[in-house]
Amino acid sequence: MAIVNVSDQTFASEVEGQGTVVVDFWAPWCGPCKMLAPILDELSQDLGDDVKIAKVNVDENPESASRFGVMSIPTMIFFKDGQPVDKVVGLNSKEALKGIIAKHQ
Repeated sequence: MAIVNVSDQTFASEVEGQGTVVVDFWAPWCGPCKMLAPILDELSQDLGDDVKIAKVNVDENPESASRFGVMSIPTMIFFKDGQPVDKVVGLNSKEALKGIIAKHQ
């Protein structure tokens, strides 16, 4: 499944549905966020349609970031059937992220 860009307006429809969704809160000026992008691309290819990956630019969508208490970026929040079930802050390896996803599938 392709990585989707999510806004404050589309957050509920894109994220708070059925299944597992990984939401990456990021900004274009954030170095670690840039390093995380290819990891998320690989993860998306590896997991296919099993997991949706969504990206939220915190500069353009402050409501979503505030709603989930995002204070540092990158922050990834893992949703299962519309509910946040896990959260990691900072750059993580693909293997670490796969492990967190596997816990919630």
